[in-house]
Amino acid sequence: MLFRQIFDPKLAQYAYLVGCQKTGEALLIDPERDIDRYVDLAESEGLRITAVAETHIHADFLSGAREFAERFNVKLYLSEEGGPDWQSEWAKSGDYEATFLRDGDTFAIGNIDIEAVYTPGHTPEHLSYLVTDRGAGATTPIGIATGDFVFVGDLGRPDLLEQAAGLHGVQEPSARQLYHSLPRFTELEGHLQVWPAHGAGSACGKALGAVPTTTVGYEKRYNASLDAADAGEDAFVDAILSGQPEPPMYFARMKRDNKLGVPVLGGLPQPRKLTATELGRFADTDEALIIDTRLDRSGFMAKHLPGALYAPLNKSFNTVVGSLVVDETTPLVLLLEDEDVEDAVRHLVRIGFDNLVAFATPETLERYFEDGGAHASIPEVGFEALADHEDAAVVDVRYASEYAEAHVPGAVNASYTRLPEYAGERLPTGQPLLVHCLSGARSAVASAFLAREGYDVRYINGSFPEYAADHAVERGTSAEPTLA
Repeated sequence: MLFRQIFDPKLAQYAYLVGCQKTGEALLIDPERDIDRYVDLAESEGLRITAVAETHIHADFLSGAREFAERFNVKLYLSEEGGPDWQSEWAKSGDYEATFLRDGDTFAIGNIDIEAVYTPGHTPEHLSYLVTDRGAGATTPIGIATGDFVFVGDLGRPDLLEQAAGLHGVQEPSARQLYHSLPRFTELEGHLQVWPAHGAGSACGKALGAVPTTTVGYEKRYNASLDAADAGEDAFVDAILSGQPEPPMYFARMKRDNKLGVPVLGGLPQPRKLTATELGRFADTDEALIIDTRLDRSGFMAKHLPGALYAPLNKSFNTVVGSLVVDETTPLVLLLEDEDVEDAVRHLVRIGFDNLVAFATPETLERYFEDGGAHASIPEVGFEALADHEDAAVVDVRYASEYAEAHVPGAVNASYTRLPEYAGERLPTGQPLLVHCLSGARSAVASAFLAREGYDVRYINGSFPEYAADHAVERGTSAEPTLA
């Protein structure tokens, strides 16, 4: 058996290639939408991807299952658990070679046996997959692909359907369902390898480890969320639901598209490169939204194109764009280096942004400014600006759990991942906003968004822990503010 783990560092997502070297067939578990890299990997190993399996309907990226089915006519293995509302409708209604699995169902890829294990809680339809290498003479599994059921050090959060998809009243029943799924994991042999769908940095859990794989025995000993179940169902529900970060805005759209059908990509978009003159045309009109990906946030604050959003091309890139650009059909112009274009394009199409019309380099941006092009700036201050802010409101864009631990007295909490939702209902108007986070990274992207929305913004670039060490802070949540 050949086994490869394929990692997306920005979404902290793992896909798995499981191949039978004797027959040349391979199974791909939980692929993302830009599938050419999986095809290339399989071919480099002398394999052909003949089947794709999904653990569940994903919320954090667009699945590549339909892309494989449309372009390569692969076999599909999808869940039929969870009831009619939790089926992959695109595969049910399409002309695909699809097998819908229930608990205990099996299929084979060459000399490798796969068994579906029903593990609901993160989602109602969730499956895990036990893998047995029969070609090597094994009669018991080598490992289990746990999807968003069990991670390294954590469990998949059961609140996303409510917090991200807007299905009210389902997070507690989902948490109880997750509790009752745990024996499906804890009763497995301790030596089994565990192959999760996500690692540290994913919003699908709150304390995921940075180690790529683990074992059943290790997690039974050290997984804190599993340990919480020892205190009983009610204690587990309270523990698993507390402290979960606010999910990015785009999660609801991922759920919708992965259920109804991801548009077939065919190939990566090819945004054209702009001259300084052409960049000016976009800067002077509403023809497209400009995404500035420079890593120098102080440089952005000092001088940027009017109305540009700030989304540094780092590990948070998907989260920032997916949270702050609500309409995925919005034409986008990217500011980035030539060598970064393909990377940015791949990460954007993985969350459904296909309308990538053009890009310009930072050098082109500078030429545009040198030629007298319009520019904007956002005042950058430190936490010392809080000493005299009677005429301003303090906006804390960290997660609610961070805010509850300690915050500036009187500050309004509005997580950067939900700003389009909060801007109209939670933030004061008619006064300056002093925007801060933990270190200045999240408040930078939030400041750019709020400035674009017409708020009078002051960007706080500094360390909140250093401020809190020398100043009075409040703890706990606060009542919703009265808007001016």
